[in-house]
Amino acid sequence: MNDWDRDWPAPAKINLFLHVVGRRADGYHLLQTVFRFLDFGDTLRCEPRGDGRIVLANPLPGVPPEADLTVRAANALRAATGAKAGVTLHLEKRLPMGGGLGGGSSDAATSLLALNRLWRTGLDSIRLQQIGLTLGADVPIFIHGHAAFAEGVGERFADVALPPAWYLVLVPALAVPTPEIFRSARLRRDTPAIAARDWRPGFGHNDLETVACALYPEVTRHLEWLRQHGDARMSGSGACCFVEFGDESVAGAAMSALPADMRGFVAAGLDRHPLSMI
Repeated sequence: MNDWDRDWPAPAKINLFLHVVGRRADGYHLLQTVFRFLDFGDTLRCEPRGDGRIVLANPLPGVPPEADLTVRAANALRAATGAKAGVTLHLEKRLPMGGGLGGGSSDAATSLLALNRLWRTGLDSIRLQQIGLTLGADVPIFIHGHAAFAEGVGERFADVALPPAWYLVLVPALAVPTPEIFRSARLRRDTPAIAARDWRPGFGHNDLETVACALYPEVTRHLEWLRQHGDARMSGSGACCFVEFGDESVAGAAMSALPADMRGFVAAGLDRHPLSMI
């Protein structure tokens, strides 16, 4: 298949735990987390243009095209490489905005990965991660491409191997602004750090969860429903929440019992980003 004819996946991520372990002098928070990808996400298709423009075919409501992370990533790649080619970006969104699943960051990473290949700009993963970090702290993990224990602002990785699992992810009908969570005086910023080698599945919690629940009762309600099935946690800065299952059919049964006013999906956990193997 011609690369221009293919669909480029932009998977969701979840944070299996997320601790705030400090704060830098410039105000950025120091984190520890484990990222895992899900077999569910957005899809990007790229169409070549002869006029050198970068165009988003279907802008998101309320988001100017030039502010869309997919477009910003394409522009950043051109700035870094001097590429002159144009492209129309067709983005099929399935991941919610403000959901903590990394949708915009994943879209940006997929834009970088796809166009680096399509435009033959030849940048390696490390350089693409550096460009991605200028777009958002969650972008590099999608370029790194492997489930990982992450530190710093979320850009230093130690790969982890995880057991097979399926996740019931609930998607409250609201968007949580990440800066609002990190600005909160309620946020704990001194959780003791651990060494990456000491992390084990089930460890820790999400330090952002207490703040999000205080500000958004719907997050609390969704977490409380999930906790009848296990150790439910919020992903990222919210609003999405998840619980892990060892069996896909059990996860599906829980999904089928969702209250009528809740929505969600079941997805398998992935250790590798789908594009890490092309």
